Amino acid sequence: MRIARFSLPPDGPDGAPGGRVFAGIEGDGVTEPEVVRPLRGHPFGDLDLVDGTVPLAGLRMLPPVLPSKIVGIGKNYAGHAAEMGSDIPESPLMFLKPNTAVIGPGGVIRLPEQSQQVDFEAELAVVIGSLCRNVAAADADEVILGYTCANDVTARDLQRADGQWTRAKGFDTFCPLGPWIQTDPLPDAAAVTCEVNGDVRQQAPLSDLVHGVPELVEYVSSVMTLLPGDVILTGTPAGIGPLADGDHVKVTIDGIGSLSNEVSLD
Repeated sequence: MRIARFSLPPDGPDGAPGGRVFAGIEGDGVTEPEVVRPLRGHPFGDLDLVDGTVPLAGLRMLPPVLPSKIVGIGKNYAGHAAEMGSDIPESPLMFLKPNTAVIGPGGVIRLPEQSQQVDFEAELAVVIGSLCRNVAAADADEVILGYTCANDVTARDLQRADGQWTRAKGFDTFCPLGPWIQTDPLPDAAAVTCEVNGDVRQQAPLSDLVHGVPELVEYVSSVMTLLPGDVILTGTPAGIGPLADGDHVKVTIDGIGSLSNEVSLD
């Protein structure tokens, strides 16, 4: 099942307020994949579906979730740790991105004037589905709503200059998410791929994660309470590189889909 957020047209289906931001399920569950069945309320817990569907074509896709916090995991692929000139962390290396960094499919990544090197970082994002704390790795699936694509955009020069990551990863537009939340589990062989202007720059299977998703949920939830909609970014493969004005960057994850964004000077 794929859960999306979008802007409804002015005349929504019966029971759905037209013209408002709404969550919905892709497809009608039977034969029509190119429609969305809107939800009443949020996608956490029991789903309350309206009667009727809206054509997917023409809808404005929004970030599939607006988290209270985004927990990033650094250097979680051996190849990326190596290209950064560092060892693999023994424990997951956590950092936070503000939720104001989130944009959705088709949103524009803005290059800030403070930085001369803004890098792409394709990642699998884990979306938390319920309030939780101290979750055992074996129980992680019980608190995960699903998965989506992410781009952990980073001002690399500012990361080096500051010696910590808040400014470098915290600019507005530096966390594209989307296009939807895939609730089905992903196989270890599913690949995370990043293309810039059609050229593949990053590609690696999820099996290359140093710390897997269940371990990350356990580790992060041992430190902080996770709320419905919170996002854990699981790390990026080797191949990161700079973005430039006019670039088109696309993150694709097998079993989820593609997240595409344009790049522009702020």
